Amino acid sequence: MQILRDVSLQVPTGSMTGLIGRNGAGKTTVMKTVMGLLKAGRGSVRFQSRDLLAIPTHQRARLGIGYMPEDRRLIPELTVEENVLVPAWAAGLPDARSRLKKIYELVPEVKEFAPRKGLQLSGGQQKLAALARALMCGTRLLLLDEPFEGVAPALAQRLAEVVAGLKREGLSVLLSESDLQHSERLVDRVIAIDRGSIAAGQ
Repeated sequence: MQILRDVSLQVPTGSMTGLIGRNGAGKTTVMKTVMGLLKAGRGSVRFQSRDLLAIPTHQRARLGIGYMPEDRRLIPELTVEENVLVPAWAAGLPDARSRLKKIYELVPEVKEFAPRKGLQLSGGQQKLAALARALMCGTRLLLLDEPFEGVAPALAQRLAEVVAGLKREGLSVLLSESDLQHSERLVDRVIAIDRGSIAAGQ
């Protein structure tokens, strides 16, 4: 079944773009297509002049692209630190430890519960851990799918602070939400998606 139609968007370097739409609008499909988790039937996905559709999924992480799925997808039996390091192990990154140190500076809460198992975390803590994992490979582009969904207000505020800090680090960020409740002050521009299409004029 075709989900996306007439989708064309850009995420400028060093900016934060909000992809806003109700549940089922196509936000997750856009992100999974960029990551290669879903196959595009036609069109192109370009990142720094390279066509991602010609690059295998596992190699896209090596280009500096990180993905935080809405449902977190932590491995419950692994510690938080091991979960954060999984992308580095899979991609064979030689500087994993230095990256981990930087991530702990950006998200110190994750360092505090790093020895705990993934299944021992609250929903909000899992979101922070999933964000840290995305940062392991996401040194240039981050795809954050509903990062504030299902999180208590205090932790949602903390997540917003961390995400705001990522933009100051010079990362390009595509952030999806069903509305602008948490991201209105974070994003530089908003792109609306509905029924798999980008609204006209965006």
